[in-house]
Amino acid sequence: MGEREAKELLQEIIDKSKAIVFFGGAGVSVPSGIPDFRSSSGLYHEKHPISPEEILSRSYFDLHPEEFFRFYKAKMVYPDAKPNPAHYTLARLEKEGKLKAVITQNIDGLHQQAGSKKVLELHGSVNRNHCLRC
Repeated sequence: MGEREAKELLQEIIDKSKAIVFFGGAGVSVPSGIPDFRSSSGLYHEKHPISPEEILSRSYFDLHPEEFFRFYKAKMVYPDAKPNPAHYTLARLEKEGKLKAVITQNIDGLHQQAGSKKVLELHGSVNRNHCLRC
């Protein structure tokens, strides 16, 4: 099946659907300039003295909070990123009543910026960080 046929089939499925749940991840936000984690050019394949997985762990955070936050700010937060057509399409489908929820592995908040309200963020959000001592 070619790309055109695949798009037509997807549109037909969407048109006939009444209760869509979208499950997505990094691929949705890559066009917005947010790198993924696991591809060959992703964050986990960059050269760092300590692996990103370790730096982003709770134990590393507890022992080295300054280094954790330096990495987090540099590699996890993209304040200039804007929603792309995929985000806006999902928000439109929700507004039309076809999309019942977005389940995302992304932590960037772009679904909400595009207008989606029913978003389940499996890994949390960079927009919600809480003091662990308060």
